[in-house]
Amino acid sequence: MGKFVIKKTPSGAFNFSLYAANQEKIAVSSQVYTTKSACKKGMESIGKHAVKCIAEDRVEDQTLKKPEAKTCPKFEVYFDKAGLYRYRLIASNGESIAMSEEGYKSKSGVMNGIKSVSVNAVNAEIVDETLEK
Repeated sequence: MGKFVIKKTPSGAFNFSLYAANQEKIAVSSQVYTTKSACKKGMESIGKHAVKCIAEDRVEDQTLKKPEAKTCPKFEVYFDKAGLYRYRLIASNGESIAMSEEGYKSKSGVMNGIKSVSVNAVNAEIVDETLEK
């Protein structure tokens, strides 16, 4: 089972990271949220959208010369500035809601990362690091 970790940014906003069962960070929020409630809704949508994308083959491979356009929600696979594969999860409204923490050397690696998000985001534990200890 995966785990979401909520953190507060220096500006007082909220963001999250998704960890796989092996404690590896596999995704981070693509945006910051002004409220914790909005951040939690963003986390909920990760699981819902990721599962749908896998079930309906909604992975748009932008590393191809002629990528097949997919409708949202979808994962987009692309090259970063270092030439590594990355992914981002695009919600139904067209906004990026999560992205890979690090680049992958191979397409199979990035695809495994996408599958890991769809498995680990569903019913994930939530660790709120913004609470006073």
